[in-house]
Amino acid sequence: MTPDGAVGYPMLFLLVLAGALVPVIPTGALVSSGAVVAFHHGAPGVTLGVELLVASTAAFLGDVALYSLGQRGMDSRGGTRWLERIRDRAPQERMEQAQDRLRRHAVAVLVLSRLIPGGRLPVILACLVAHWPLRRFVRGNAPACVVWAATYQVIGVLGGSLFDEPWKGVVAAVLLTLTISAAPAAWSHYRDR
Repeated sequence: MTPDGAVGYPMLFLLVLAGALVPVIPTGALVSSGAVVAFHHGAPGVTLGVELLVASTAAFLGDVALYSLGQRGMDSRGGTRWLERIRDRAPQERMEQAQDRLRRHAVAVLVLSRLIPGGRLPVILACLVAHWPLRRFVRGNAPACVVWAATYQVIGVLGGSLFDEPWKGVVAAVLLTLTISAAPAAWSHYRDR
């Protein structure tokens, strides 16, 4: 992402925001790719800083919107029944453990949930089930989004530093990001065999 491109940052913002709401968009790969381009730009420190701000803000706003929608849904008649079914299916001891971990390590749990592929939505659901107020979720989620964006930027910078041409770095960063994202599922599949 370069500051002279009027499309790059707004596009990154919109795609990361959409990816936070609809978790099929590979937002980590987008941030890594943007970091590769920023790394090869004339002022990488500035462009990486702006990209970090744009990506983490978009992720944060998307998570807050998703959490707000979840709260509204939980308070609705159908949502209350759905919540009761989730509570009935989950062992009480496990629910208490999850809520205790969230109480004691809120920021760490939210950071890890953002970094582990597929981990964000279950943790958001656990926060909803625990009836966290939006303000508490916001306080924990803000640093989680910054750490998430910075982590994927590091992946992009590492990929970009290996190659002289940005497009090769983008390909390397995307492949590395997708590999990291697929690793937990592959490990789970391997372990189940």
